[in-house]
Amino acid sequence: MAIDLLLGLQWGDEGKGKIVDVLTKKYDVIARFQGGPNAGHTLEFEGIKHVLHTIPSGIFHPTAINLVGNGVVIDPVIFKQELDNLAPFNIDTAKSLLISRKAHLILPTHRLLDAASEMAKGKAKIGSTLKGIGPTYMDKTGRNGIRVGDIELPQWKETYTALRDKHLVMIDNMNVTLDFSIEELDRDFFAAVEYMRTHLAFVDSEEYLSQAQKNKQRILAEGAQGSLLDIDFGTYPFVTSSNTTAAGACTGLGVAPNKIGEVYGIFKAYTTRVGSGPFPTELFDEIGETMGRVGHEFGATTGRARRCGWLDLVALRYAVEINGVTQLMMMKGDVLSGFDELKVCTAYNYRGETINHLPYSLNAEELSPIYTSFPGWKEDLTGMHEANELPQNLHDYIAFVEDFVQVPISIVSVGPDRSQTIFRTTE
Repeated sequence: MAIDLLLGLQWGDEGKGKIVDVLTKKYDVIARFQGGPNAGHTLEFEGIKHVLHTIPSGIFHPTAINLVGNGVVIDPVIFKQELDNLAPFNIDTAKSLLISRKAHLILPTHRLLDAASEMAKGKAKIGSTLKGIGPTYMDKTGRNGIRVGDIELPQWKETYTALRDKHLVMIDNMNVTLDFSIEELDRDFFAAVEYMRTHLAFVDSEEYLSQAQKNKQRILAEGAQGSLLDIDFGTYPFVTSSNTTAAGACTGLGVAPNKIGEVYGIFKAYTTRVGSGPFPTELFDEIGETMGRVGHEFGATTGRARRCGWLDLVALRYAVEINGVTQLMMMKGDVLSGFDELKVCTAYNYRGETINHLPYSLNAEELSPIYTSFPGWKEDLTGMHEANELPQNLHDYIAFVEDFVQVPISIVSVGPDRSQTIFRTTE
């Protein structure tokens, strides 16, 4: 049984959580394959907004198993807070939530290292979420990390202490001032680890998924962040520390490439970015401000205002190609209602030449977007439920995107609630 993938095609915040929630009824297992609590997947239904950081977005469906894969990094304290937030909804996480023993743990000192590193960089900082993600992946690749399976071993606290003390020496050598109590951090960390160890199921996730495939269970792999934040193929160095593209699902879950089925790509009808880094179509005018205000563009994890701009089709096509996307989902079409004119970037002026691909550098001094304009629409989309209700100018906008990237758009989202999702018939 093939495993389907769902991932973001921009700089994150595309609306992956909502679409996973909408699609979960078709699947038996939802498996998160990379990232950590730097993600913020927002789900809204029955008048309640939920924000998940590490727990897969299928958790509110009673028949689905939710697996945190080996490619994910887990902060036990934040994970425990997420579980506490789920308590009022009577979710049996002991049965519906599984954690890979090979997933790495974020230590309190990983967060301190993250903060110290950003402080030391000054104006050159990358805009980290300060959740300790980068330092944890550094320990993973440096073969120093602590994994979930380690906390089942009798000597795990000694292993923790050795790594913690190493981190404290590194922080001291950075010559920055951080205010913290290691005793308090240790206390909260150990309490959260003990809760995880006694209340949740740890599994050898690659074997679990292999058996699930043999048993013909339907599996959806859920990505975090976005393709343009990929450590290899994103706008380096302003990227995250993991592979956010389809390839990351293979390494983050132990799934063979020939077992991948559909690849769902999520994108906004415009573009946003949180933190530092290049953004060719960014708007600094009233239009950009309106997008941010109407779209409630604030990071679900950091609370920072998102930068807003026109849809960049050159970057979108790039993300489609490197991921092998088979179906597209367009989010927040409703936010563009009311603009007289819409623009999309269809090429770049790069070092004096017109190019149609994403170059090595998106430095604003070397690159500027070339736009195609469209008439906007005035209709309020938020109450629409069928594709034939959508205004013609939006149909034209969708058709242009499909033709440009050569992939059909099968879902159009017209609001944050799971009911505000329009399924299109595509040929």
